[in-house]
Amino acid sequence: MFRNIKDSLSRSTAMKASVVAGLAVAALATGVPAEVSRSYADAVNVQAPQVPSFANVVDAVSPAVVSVRVESRVNAAADEDDSFGLGRGFDDLPDDHPLKKFFRQFEQQQGRGQQHGQNQQKNPDDKGHLRPVAQGSGFFVSEDGYIVTNNHVVSDGAAFVVILNDGTELDAKLVGKDSRTDLAVLKVDPKGKKFTYVGWADDAKVRVGDWVVAVGNPFGLGGTVTAGIVSARGRDIHSGPYDDYIQIDAPVNKGNSGGPTFNLNGQVVGINTAIFSQSGGSVGIAFAIPATTAKDVVADLIKSGTVSRGWLGVQIQPVTKDIAESLGLSEASGALVVSPQDGSPGQKAGIKNGDVVTAVNGDPVKDPRDLARRIGAMQPGSKVDVSIWRAGKSQSVTVELGTLPADQTQASSEDSQPNQPQQPSSEKALADLGLTVGPSDDGKGVAITAVDPDSDAADKGVKEGEKITSVNNQQVSSAGDIVKVIEQAKKDGRTRALFQIQSGDGSRFVALPINAG
Repeated sequence: MFRNIKDSLSRSTAMKASVVAGLAVAALATGVPAEVSRSYADAVNVQAPQVPSFANVVDAVSPAVVSVRVESRVNAAADEDDSFGLGRGFDDLPDDHPLKKFFRQFEQQQGRGQQHGQNQQKNPDDKGHLRPVAQGSGFFVSEDGYIVTNNHVVSDGAAFVVILNDGTELDAKLVGKDSRTDLAVLKVDPKGKKFTYVGWADDAKVRVGDWVVAVGNPFGLGGTVTAGIVSARGRDIHSGPYDDYIQIDAPVNKGNSGGPTFNLNGQVVGINTAIFSQSGGSVGIAFAIPATTAKDVVADLIKSGTVSRGWLGVQIQPVTKDIAESLGLSEASGALVVSPQDGSPGQKAGIKNGDVVTAVNGDPVKDPRDLARRIGAMQPGSKVDVSIWRAGKSQSVTVELGTLPADQTQASSEDSQPNQPQQPSSEKALADLGLTVGPSDDGKGVAITAVDPDSDAADKGVKEGEKITSVNNQQVSSAGDIVKVIEQAKKDGRTRALFQIQSGDGSRFVALPINAG
């Protein structure tokens, strides 16, 4: 048995040798080297649609994007502090002592040593020197050296250094900043050089789902590119009265602030300013200031170093569905005037608390943010036609806008109510509303002495200790006044009444149901 297998193997080996010899002869006859060739399958190569590359965009815009290093002044006394927890007394050690060498190197790395003292020499009269305190991003918007970044990047700075994408460092000066939109402009001396700069996109054409590319300086790493899409528009993150952010999912981290977000044409659609994150790192939710907002603010900052905004001078709040119903409005839109400020343009034009601003120069107002943006974008001294809803009908007033004071928010929260004498009345329970009221201490309005925790009033945040100053825009000074207004509203076919509530935090409107009972 073993012999037969052996004979078979011998014959098989002989046949293989013959075949190889034949191949060798054929190879020699054709001029191919006499080597045995092995055949392999082709490598995997999937024919699939290719994702567009961002390389061309990045190559074009990268020279215009910079890193911004912000330095703050530290006085001499602070230098003597044990800021690093290493203790004092190192100056008493020999110069060649390893601990002293280590400490000096550590100081220099943190901007406290002699190497960073070059900035100190520029200001010989100052008692302290400069230390890096923040890093951010920015970008050129002109060939002569104007740079846009965030206000929160530069707000605490005394000196600024701009680092180009090739590593060149240039001193910059602060031209102007605007805290309300979180924008700032720096300027470097071109010294005859023309910088690569980028332009603004029409962000009105940006759609949710469009590709975007963010370029910046995350965590101080230098020029870094990330990509994503526009996730949403018109985001309000409650950072200010002009919130209208573009939300993107391109990874944006600390240090990206002030950096641009580009469309695929290399135009700036937004300026990265904030992220939503519980960890401090990117979770795919970032917010950018729209180009249309930034363009106008930056132009003003370059021109004059400040931003002049129109000012109406009224405190406003949203019009909810309940409030719209109580006022007889067909839809919940516009801005409800809580209180005009004394001497403000709005008050001078006759705007009153309880009015709803529905349009400006004929353009409908969606909500308080929309009104704030529209008025803020106008020049002080401009005359605007303001449409208001009052007493169940539309009216129009002409307002000459003032200048928004530097320390002024949207409006004052203080009310200016006429002083009406308190009519004698006993405490009366308004059971249908869940409220118990009584005379107020200052004779203005009606004090809320109790709130039913199961009532709509409690659900709307009405609390004991607050005051009712008006109902359906009619001043009230007693429980009887409230009942009278409510009865009239029921006769008019309304199911809700609009209560103006005054508290220590200011004034607000609340719509409460009146059709119960």
